[in-house]
Amino acid sequence: MADVATTGKRILANIEKVVVGKRQEIVLALVAYLAEGHILLEDVPGVAKTMLARALALSVGARFKRVQCTPDLLPTDVTGASIFNPATTQFEFRPGPIFAQTLLADEINRATPRTQAALLEAMAERKVSVDGTTYDLKPPFLVIATQNPVDHEGTFPLPEAQLDRFLVRLSLGYPAPEEEAAMLGRLQLKHPIDDLETVATADEIVECQQAVRAVRVDEKVCRYIVSLIRGTREHADVLLGGSPRASLALHRAAQAVAAIRGQDFVSPDDIKRMAPAVLGHRIILRPESRLRKVTASSVISEVLDSAPVPTSGSRVMA
Repeated sequence: MADVATTGKRILANIEKVVVGKRQEIVLALVAYLAEGHILLEDVPGVAKTMLARALALSVGARFKRVQCTPDLLPTDVTGASIFNPATTQFEFRPGPIFAQTLLADEINRATPRTQAALLEAMAERKVSVDGTTYDLKPPFLVIATQNPVDHEGTFPLPEAQLDRFLVRLSLGYPAPEEEAAMLGRLQLKHPIDDLETVATADEIVECQQAVRAVRVDEKVCRYIVSLIRGTREHADVLLGGSPRASLALHRAAQAVAAIRGQDFVSPDDIKRMAPAVLGHRIILRPESRLRKVTASSVISEVLDSAPVPTSGSRVMA
């Protein structure tokens, strides 16, 4: 796990040259990357959502593409299409931006549901099917999507099935006054992202992802994960709780955060640390609960407080 921790530190330090004062959110984004998941950045305009995505992509030597989502964006604009070549009198496939290793879907909720659905197969299976032919995507493959939760005019909210494809949902929030002042100083002459260097290769990320899978998860910790997910399903304020995919996502995210910290095992604290970001967008509240201002975050906090934590004397529980 030492190599994963070392690589993680390099990437974190590099991103913090661009994004000021958001260490926890940057760590969560890196966790999703190393856990082979995808990231949904949801916040108001101007808080560096796109900048975080670009900085993460530029820190890794992988092919990067950006799609600006609009209502007239077609699925073939994302996946690619077969184009007739008069010289050869044959149709030739022209791959779209989804064939990049890191894809930024900016303002994804402005794309139509049909175009949003074009991402589903790629996000779940790392494959793209076009005109009856299936193409494999080169690892590491990461989708980073951004959306503004405030402006709903002309938008198409992501359905639950697609929200479930994102490993984590992050909100950056406004910076503290001293952090915002530091940002102004850094941007006075030029943007620091213009000089951002690559600090890790795509092959290194793939090796880190494989190492994350090897992080040990004790049987009692697995049962703890299951108890948390069941707690979301049985909560009185929840209409639809976490699915088995939520259990897998929490399991993999905990492995990644443990590896970044240099551990070769997952502790209950790793589960607690990742639960809000992994489960918050997978819970559907009852309408009457929403009217009472109940939030997914409060439900997760209650579930974490009520679920018994493994207390074995083994080092896994340390």
